Amino acid sequence: MDKKIEEFLQAHNNFLPIRYSYSNIKKITANFKHKLGEGGYGSVYKGTLRSGNEVAIKILKQSKGQGQDFINEVATIGRIYHANVVQLIGFCFEGSKQALVYDLMSNGSLDKQIFTEEGDKFLDYKKIYEIALGVARGIEYLHRGCDMQILHFDIKPHNILLDKNFTPKVSDFGLAKLYPANRRIVSLTVARGTLGYMAPELFYRNIGGVSYKADVYSFGMLLMEMAGRRKNINANAEHSSQIYFPLWVYDQVSEEKSIEIEIVAEERKVIKKMIIVAFWCIQLNPDHRPSMSKVLKMLDGDIDELQMPPKPLIYPPDVPLHNDEAEMELETFSTSSTPIIYTSFPLGDTNDV
Repeated sequence: MDKKIEEFLQAHNNFLPIRYSYSNIKKITANFKHKLGEGGYGSVYKGTLRSGNEVAIKILKQSKGQGQDFINEVATIGRIYHANVVQLIGFCFEGSKQALVYDLMSNGSLDKQIFTEEGDKFLDYKKIYEIALGVARGIEYLHRGCDMQILHFDIKPHNILLDKNFTPKVSDFGLAKLYPANRRIVSLTVARGTLGYMAPELFYRNIGGVSYKADVYSFGMLLMEMAGRRKNINANAEHSSQIYFPLWVYDQVSEEKSIEIEIVAEERKVIKKMIIVAFWCIQLNPDHRPSMSKVLKMLDGDIDELQMPPKPLIYPPDVPLHNDEAEMELETFSTSSTPIIYTSFPLGDTNDV
């Protein structure tokens, strides 16, 4: 794998960002003095470049498939620039010592902002709405703004970073895949993503092929959490009907009941619009979900022009999950209670996956 990575770095040297030595990384981080966070991928440290710019440096730890994760990150965000996609400044590769250098996002990840228990620290609804629009623009750019379409496969609050102005940046491209821009259906041998945000077609082969609509589904789940300021699945909910938030809130909206979120009149329309758009994004059938371009128009448009979609299904009726054929590997991150799941399915025709 080390040889493979080195060959990749040499072959793509023209477009890659700065390559740092490991000794440079140690100097930039003052010998890893200030740790910002830790997860299954490794640890993140604060650093300062000679220019004075503050950076976040992700030190990757060796694990199964980590070399491919490194290539995915460098190959995707190393070649693009967008206001709503995290900027890769540089990287380090010296055998087992692998690091990625990003701009520092001083307001951390979105999950810390929307799931906080300190109510007075909540972002107001206007800022939440602006963040939702920014995330949508970032994903739309990945899908349509590059010479290759980039499918992220792990859109969730933990992977949306906020800069000092609370501008959102899509981050963590370890599971991303690049495909030709005209490829509608993609071939995957392994389902990838985080439980609770993964599109159902990654589990159920009968629904439809895997495409950019998988990211649309994940964005819908993210949008629902932003609108409700709570996780979609809450085993400690006061009423059993509220355990899976999207289904409970669908009934509230469709029956025009007052949603049990503390909101003032002026923000009610914005929150309701976000929820309706989220419902469209999490439709079971990928063909029934909008593209990210359409999502942006819906979020930008008037709520009176939006129709309620059919009630989303959690799983297809009468379609069994092939548990007997699936090999599952769960990896739980210390920074999140939600595990990532990698599911290997025995394949027939890859076009059906």
